Amino acid sequence: MSQEALTAYCLAPNTRQTLAWKLHWVLRIALCCEFVGHGAFGVLRKEAWIPYFQLFGIPAAWAWLLLPVVGSVDIALGTLVLVAPIRAALLYMSIWGLFTALLRPLAGQGWWEFFERSYNFGVPLFMLWMHGCGTTVTSWLAVITTVPRVTRTWASRAQWFLRGMMASMLIGHGGYGLVMGKSQLLQMYAAAGLGAIGVPLPMVSAWIGGFEMLLGVLCLWVNVVPFFLFVCAWKLGTEWLFVPAHAYGAWWEVMERGGSYAAPLLWIGLHYGIHGAWSVDHASELATIPRVDARQALGSKTT
Repeated sequence: MSQEALTAYCLAPNTRQTLAWKLHWVLRIALCCEFVGHGAFGVLRKEAWIPYFQLFGIPAAWAWLLLPVVGSVDIALGTLVLVAPIRAALLYMSIWGLFTALLRPLAGQGWWEFFERSYNFGVPLFMLWMHGCGTTVTSWLAVITTVPRVTRTWASRAQWFLRGMMASMLIGHGGYGLVMGKSQLLQMYAAAGLGAIGVPLPMVSAWIGGFEMLLGVLCLWVNVVPFFLFVCAWKLGTEWLFVPAHAYGAWWEVMERGGSYAAPLLWIGLHYGIHGAWSVDHASELATIPRVDARQALGSKTT
């Protein structure tokens, strides 16, 4: 990646073609979707969240008042990471994602719920790892304006990080159908018309759950791009079932799982980098991320 100053236009060809730039923006978009989608349920006052407040002795009346506050913070963080990401926000998002995932088993909903939400904390942690922790208070709070060069060593390690994340989310989701028999899944599969095949929906749900668990295990072993494209398509397809099932806040549910769609795409990008389709480096220098200046952009169009 070039060390020279780059144009202020964020879609300039000389930046779009670098692997580090692609990874950086996939992460920003995924995190924005994840936190804005999750925050929307707080603003909408999702009733299913009330038991999580009660774990800490907060009565339901207060929980209803706090829900929009919690949701607004998530939306603000999702917007921040898209517009001007900072390391402190990424650290907070990692911890908050881990905390909210742990609330599920603590509230008696089972550990499958925790494992399925690995991307909630895994994706912000991945972005923080990519850019490195701050060394001073100023660096933690400074807007990230550089992307590190992607080395082959780091790319290989990052792929294993993503493999673990995908295995966890798929095995966890598979547990909903095979082990838990989650009722919401039955509603979604019924909306998809799977009840018409003549097999009881609980059995269909168990079969699909077992298949998802197998996919999760294969994530730790398979090393080909089509497989991870299938994982991405599978996640998009299964989460989209919230829409025909008319689930509460269906499109927000689809949006909230942005990290689960991004993980296989990130793995594919790293695979192409390692195998030479996109350049990776053996150095660790930094290249400037161009920052958008609206006045310059308008000026360049009129001259």
